[in-house]
Amino acid sequence: MSPAPYVVITPARDEAQFIERTVRCMAAQTHRPLQWIVVNDGSTDETGAILDRLADEFDWLVVVHRDDRGFRAAGGGVMDAFYAGYQALTEDAWEFVVKLDGDLTFEPDYFAGCLAHFERDPRLGIGGGVIYNRIDGELVLEKHPRFHVRGATKIYRLACWRDIGDLIRAPGWDTMDEVKANQMGWVTRSFDAPSLVQERFTGAAAGQWSNWLKNGRASYITGYHPLFLLAKAGKRAFRRPYLKASAGLLAGFFGAAIRRTPQIPDRELIRFTRREQLRRLVGLRSMWR
Repeated sequence: MSPAPYVVITPARDEAQFIERTVRCMAAQTHRPLQWIVVNDGSTDETGAILDRLADEFDWLVVVHRDDRGFRAAGGGVMDAFYAGYQALTEDAWEFVVKLDGDLTFEPDYFAGCLAHFERDPRLGIGGGVIYNRIDGELVLEKHPRFHVRGATKIYRLACWRDIGDLIRAPGWDTMDEVKANQMGWVTRSFDAPSLVQERFTGAAAGQWSNWLKNGRASYITGYHPLFLLAKAGKRAFRRPYLKASAGLLAGFFGAAIRRTPQIPDRELIRFTRREQLRRLVGLRSMWR
């Protein structure tokens, strides 16, 4: 039996250094997508020209160009670009939709291997390979809770995609989709294999301090329990960069609280998130395990 059909959407902004490698990895797949929409999200480098050249080479690659908004908009900008790509899809016979970053490299069997996981588990709603970051020439595994699939490589089963509804257009979208899926009875998880390599270290485009501030702000917007955030920051203090990451998380979270930044409107989802987090804090089984 051949793997299920899928489509891919990639928001790309200033990815000229990496995007062709990602496209070549896709072209080498043993199971290629029905269609791949790459959204050139107002790039100021050669990303758009590179994509146009590659689209002439591959008929399953479609490029959508958006105007430059003048800045990176964490979370919301990525989702706006993603949905611009989603609206541009012309193939409708897909069973999976993928959100894929434009700075990833992966082996030719990546998508066939990932879809095999879905075939084995009909309750699996969101999945994707673990990510290794290339740091000082070494590949370093990016660790996170097992239920979490990095926003760089999300694969959604169609039925789950319909159940969770629109992704939030704010930082934290790539956790709340999974929380919503689990709330509705789906399973979400990252796969040890196949895996991917992120050629640009997470947060490098915006800077590491800004990235931790964003993560703290995202935790507030998505309704994290303050005790869980404090525990997360405390644990993070003992990993490099010592204290800096924890300070960024705390500043982002409580700064958003002080400014009364709007949270997601789904209060039941926030209550579910906090219940799961409190269960984790007291050692009970939860999404966060």
